[in-house]
Amino acid sequence: MDQLTSEQRHANMAAIHSKDTKPEMVVRRGLWKRGFRYRLNHKRLPGHPDLVLRKYRTCIFVNGCFWHGHKVDLSLTDSSAIVNSACCKIPKTNRAFWVAKISRNQTRDREQQRQLATMGWHCITVWECELTPKHREQTLESLAFTLNSIYLHDHAKPQPYVLPAEEDRLGIAAEELR
Repeated sequence: MDQLTSEQRHANMAAIHSKDTKPEMVVRRGLWKRGFRYRLNHKRLPGHPDLVLRKYRTCIFVNGCFWHGHKVDLSLTDSSAIVNSACCKIPKTNRAFWVAKISRNQTRDREQQRQLATMGWHCITVWECELTPKHREQTLESLAFTLNSIYLHDHAKPQPYVLPAEEDRLGIAAEELR
């Protein structure tokens, strides 16, 4: 049973914002310190990604574990059979509503990332639980490594294979020694 009245619950839920959240600020500060520059919530891209790095053709979504159902399989038809994950616990009150809402969020996220991929953008999702103080630096280092790998892969110029000059000389040098 919910311990808050419906007005209190409404005020509580209305106070939760989708921009400038603590996990998003952690990622923004970490990337800025590492020299990455970005735009926030680009309006022309599907899903309005939290961070857009045009140089890397990459969109970063910083997702809250609860709102996006991290590690929760919502494909089951019976909402009571859905198992919570360590970081996402679906409320027991009004469970059917929350399962439907989180399922819609997951479907929308997949569709938006599919649209971005067809437009040539790379999509990276950073989860709230990956930004706990224990895992924060490792996650940010991994993110920086991934962005640099994407840049190198996208901007690499294919080089034709040319035989090294030394291999040609080895055959000649071996014949001259005889």
